[in-house]
Amino acid sequence: MAASYSIVILGCDNDLKLIDHLDQSFNAVTAADQVECARILASDSYQLVLVDMTCPSIPVHDICKNLKSDSDVPVIFVSSKDCNEERLAAYDSGADDYLAIDDLVTELHGRLERIIINKIANDQLKAQLAQANEMAFIAMSDTSDLGVNIQFLLDVTNCSNLDELGMRLFQALQSYGINCSLQLRSQFSVKNMEANGLAKSLESKLLTEMKDQGRYVDFAHRSVMNYGSVSLLVKNMPVDDEKKYGAIKDNVFSLLQGADARIQSLDTLGSLALEKNLVRSLTLKMKDLMSSVDESYQDVMRDIASVVETMADDIEASMQYLGMDETQEKSLQTTMEAAILALSLIHI
Repeated sequence: MAASYSIVILGCDNDLKLIDHLDQSFNAVTAADQVECARILASDSYQLVLVDMTCPSIPVHDICKNLKSDSDVPVIFVSSKDCNEERLAAYDSGADDYLAIDDLVTELHGRLERIIINKIANDQLKAQLAQANEMAFIAMSDTSDLGVNIQFLLDVTNCSNLDELGMRLFQALQSYGINCSLQLRSQFSVKNMEANGLAKSLESKLLTEMKDQGRYVDFAHRSVMNYGSVSLLVKNMPVDDEKKYGAIKDNVFSLLQGADARIQSLDTLGSLALEKNLVRSLTLKMKDLMSSVDESYQDVMRDIASVVETMADDIEASMQYLGMDETQEKSLQTTMEAAILALSLIHI
């Protein structure tokens, strides 16, 4: 089968016979010294260096230090003995692993494969990181004022009126070096303004006429950008610089979105305040009406009580002419007294 990994064996390879311990998954070449090893590593894609420590004529520790200073290729030392001094020396020179001769049969393949796989994974991560950094650099270059935009979106929530919102937007627009006129439209008012806070009639009329003409309206070196309740006239668009032109459109548009969102919030707050005032006014009117009804009711009840009392007095004065006996008179008098008492209780 085709070899999966390519390695370099550095050393004479006379005693350990390292190449004999490798299976077909490894493609191995030998190098007798540092110069040959460096030449091999530079000429092809090799993933690991296996160092034979049994060659006294080769300064393997110095070679390992030089390899590590020039590249990140993994290096594994293989010794004919299991010695802590050699192991420490190997790690001190920058080796990634150390194998004794007793480990060759049982562990060589596994350790080589593990380190190579780790190397491949690290290379992939580095490539991804490099790509991410490049993309981040490009993004930061194209949107050098991204921090200003973010700060505007954070600060915009504190704006309590259109004047303050407009001035915050002009502050954010300063980083783009563009000359602008602005129109902000809420449910309650329309605000036209320049960077100095004042309005120009011609620009104001133009923004009013073009607010419904689409997101972008370009003419000569000018552009009108519309989003919701916000319209912006840029008077010096860099149409000759396509990259900057696109960056301004994209980044400024996010500012308009943030400003429009705040206008909607201000409109909601304004509507809630109006509703609150309306409810308070209705409550006061209802209270006055109920008070008036109660007074009218009391007046009616007093009038009724007066009529009943007068009627009772008239009946009592007329009883002597009605020809009733004492029992009948008593019953009629009791009925009138009960009616008067009932009216007095209702009045209370």
